Amino acid sequence: MGAAPAPQRATEAARRAASIRAVMLDVDGTLTDGTIWIGQDGETMKGFSVHDGFGLTLLRDAGIRLAIVTGRRSRIVEARAAELRIETVIQGVGDKGAALRELAARFGLPATAIACIGDDWPDLPAFALAGLAAAPVGASAPVLAAAHWVSTRPAGHGAVREFAEWLLAARGELDALLARYRSGGSPAPQAAPQ
Repeated sequence: MGAAPAPQRATEAARRAASIRAVMLDVDGTLTDGTIWIGQDGETMKGFSVHDGFGLTLLRDAGIRLAIVTGRRSRIVEARAAELRIETVIQGVGDKGAALRELAARFGLPATAIACIGDDWPDLPAFALAGLAAAPVGASAPVLAAAHWVSTRPAGHGAVREFAEWLLAARGELDALLARYRSGGSPAPQAAPQ
């Protein structure tokens, strides 16, 4: 089954955005460009975008709950989540559909109130349950076909920020947040690092 035509897809995505109260985020290939550096002593490194980080801060400031759900395990992910004040981090996940159901129960929300952004086949079970499925432009073909929304920016280089701004705009909240920043204040007492 292919993706819906662009105007139909955009209308459906905007309709779904209204009910979103939480976002489940993949890491590799979504919050990062998918590159993992492994040093000679086995240490791994990942690169994160400050623009994506600020987009997540905006979502949190708007009252949207955030959760990182990833198939890999990494102290780097824990550190990045702590910087962004994302309290829910689930690593080593084999079934992201089950993880989405777990998040729904933990947050006291229906699965349809959770958006999922991911890039590869392991994200598809969560896409099938989520109220809104989103993907970075370079995601695998089946993920792009299943997504309600697709970024124009690549993963690890602003795709999550683009999603955050789109979601807030679709919910009618972006202009109010921007106005608060323009007036010299941020919506939160202390904005999180980016």
